[in-house]
Amino acid sequence: MSSRIQLQIFSALFGLATSLHTRADTPVQPRTQLPSYKQECAACHMAYPAGFLPAESWRKMMNTLPKHYGVDASIDDPALLKEISEWLQLNAGTYKRSGEVTPSNRMTDSAWFARKHREVANDVWKRVAIKSASNCIVCHSGAERGDFNERGIRIPK
Repeated sequence: MSSRIQLQIFSALFGLATSLHTRADTPVQPRTQLPSYKQECAACHMAYPAGFLPAESWRKMMNTLPKHYGVDASIDDPALLKEISEWLQLNAGTYKRSGEVTPSNRMTDSAWFARKHREVANDVWKRVAIKSASNCIVCHSGAERGDFNERGIRIPK
């Protein structure tokens, strides 16, 4: 086999291997969100990537929608509730970052969230433009697309 063909094969295999490899705390997100999930959840807040919480957290959350952090977020259509629940289970986080089920089911209470935001001072979360740590889209310009790359961060004053 010629060295040129060997190089092409090596390049192809290397490209495949690096595209499949992710760090243990890096999410692999589906390219698209379920439209009904986005419609239901984004009516009140950003439709968080399913991979940010483990399946158990999503199960608990979907079973307690009438008391969703102090708001009734019930989905009256059983078929729609099932569709969204199943999609969240299928796309839930399975990597190191989302393996932790916090008692509150809040991703902002998880160890990975604290680690990723350790440089953010407590008073920053209280700024009028930010309001809380769960308001991702204010600082992460690509959050709604599932892009949380640090290059896209703009923290309001």
